[in-house]
Amino acid sequence: MDILIVLEDNNGAIHRMGLETITAAQCIAAELNLTTAALVLGKNADKLAEQAAKYDLDQVVKIDHPNLQDYSSDGFAIAVEQAIKDQNCTYVIFGHTYQVRDYVPKVSARMMKPFLADNIAIEFNGNSIIFTKQTFNAKLFTDITVTSDGPHLVSFQSAAYMSDDAKPGSAPIDSVSIDLDPSLIKTSSEEPFKETSGGVDLSAAEIIVSVGRGIGEKDNISIAKNLANALGAELSSSRPVVDADWLSADHQVGSSGQSVSPKMYLALGISGAIQHVVGMKGSKNIVAINKDPDAPIFEIADYGVVGDIMEIVPKLTEALQ
Repeated sequence: MDILIVLEDNNGAIHRMGLETITAAQCIAAELNLTTAALVLGKNADKLAEQAAKYDLDQVVKIDHPNLQDYSSDGFAIAVEQAIKDQNCTYVIFGHTYQVRDYVPKVSARMMKPFLADNIAIEFNGNSIIFTKQTFNAKLFTDITVTSDGPHLVSFQSAAYMSDDAKPGSAPIDSVSIDLDPSLIKTSSEEPFKETSGGVDLSAAEIIVSVGRGIGEKDNISIAKNLANALGAELSSSRPVVDADWLSADHQVGSSGQSVSPKMYLALGISGAIQHVVGMKGSKNIVAINKDPDAPIFEIADYGVVGDIMEIVPKLTEALQ
């Protein structure tokens, strides 16, 4: 198989960023006339396989092993390495999730292959792929062309591709066996896996309420929290809010924080600096409230309200309750 897409479990459903990688793989396959397969593993492998089989893929590969019931970086690294060798693939594609950041470097080390992480776009040069990623706090873009033999381990940043663009279809499901000695599993993770204890995984959120310095002061964060609760949303922020210690770093969206692509992103008092925009540009609907009519955030917003968030947000929250 030419392209292997490694899908991640999100409580029995394919992680949204996994669906985005299916879109990426389908684009590559269409351009270069390559074959595609999805790999599922872990305690919900059966459920994930059934979901993946509904997309336009050539095959779904399922690994159901008793030592993979609980996530561990060692176990997943060994399993994915064996699957890559079994499929003899050229490209292995991941969504750049916390879990991928945890175990794929181990796959890279075990296979002595580089990990091209956190890409935002691709271009084609004949039969070669040029991968683009952000560097220097998203101020520069770096193009990478792979010249070595595969397999090439590649991850894509959240919202590099849209999950809704994944083409439906029908794919056969094949089970593969692996050799996984439990003595080789030296690590374990808390469930659910998070980057830090008590961390916030914004990448899976469908609605996000995000605050910027326009919120005024730390005590006003509660206004945004109330709105988030009313919407069933996650709370995030721009970097200045984190730098001011108004919210912890795991709430930060942007080039030095998390990348998100929710169904709705509500920006409160956020100016729209490029360092923040690169982390939320994939949001399907962006709603901005800012008292500055010339704020750059309005250039990318689907809906904009010019006004004082201290007056608008409490009324909006009240209307939703």
